[in-house]
Amino acid sequence: MKTPKIRIAALALASLLAATACSAKADPASPVPAPATDEPRASAPGKETAVLAGGCFWGIQAVFQHVKGVISATSGYSGGSAKTAEYETVSTGETGHAESVQIVYDPSRVTYGELLRVFFSVAHDPTELNRQGPDEGTQYRSVIFYGSDQQKQIADAYVGQLEQAKVFRHRIVTQVVPLHAFYPAEAYHQNYAALHPDNPYIVFNDAPKVAHLRQEFPNLYTGK
Repeated sequence: MKTPKIRIAALALASLLAATACSAKADPASPVPAPATDEPRASAPGKETAVLAGGCFWGIQAVFQHVKGVISATSGYSGGSAKTAEYETVSTGETGHAESVQIVYDPSRVTYGELLRVFFSVAHDPTELNRQGPDEGTQYRSVIFYGSDQQKQIADAYVGQLEQAKVFRHRIVTQVVPLHAFYPAEAYHQNYAALHPDNPYIVFNDAPKVAHLRQEFPNLYTGK
């Protein structure tokens, strides 16, 4: 949305748009399988980082904040330069940035492949090109920003696995590209779903994603 979502959400029109927004489930033709290629679960606690984008960062952040093993999830921008990493500028769709979430996780509790399974299953629809529901523009594209050769291998293999199995009714458009930088978003975007649970945008778009996470991945869900 070119108008800030904070103002849009206050309008009655936002409720109408949200009713037709991105599905809380990616709506695959069959259950999304676990990745055949993944990193081994670490034998000791640690910290690893993943950066994912798939529509408004409020929903992606909300989902991963409820995944066991995730230490933190931060809304921000990736794909463009530091000088354009600002909400109003990113909202023009001309910066190269995507609204992204940086996920810091403990690899002894959750693997990179498991995070990607959640990403493709309940966090967004990977078949929508440059949009998610009512949000349109390149800043809402589906992207896996890999930070290592191993992450690239796992991501590429998983996209290929899902495509070969025809899990989704339409072609996956998720980009797998190197992470050059992640820029945290403004403070008012952080923890937005948790802080504004009654916002119509959150009610229709993001709360159902968290509910589906709990239903489909009870072993990964945490109510924190």
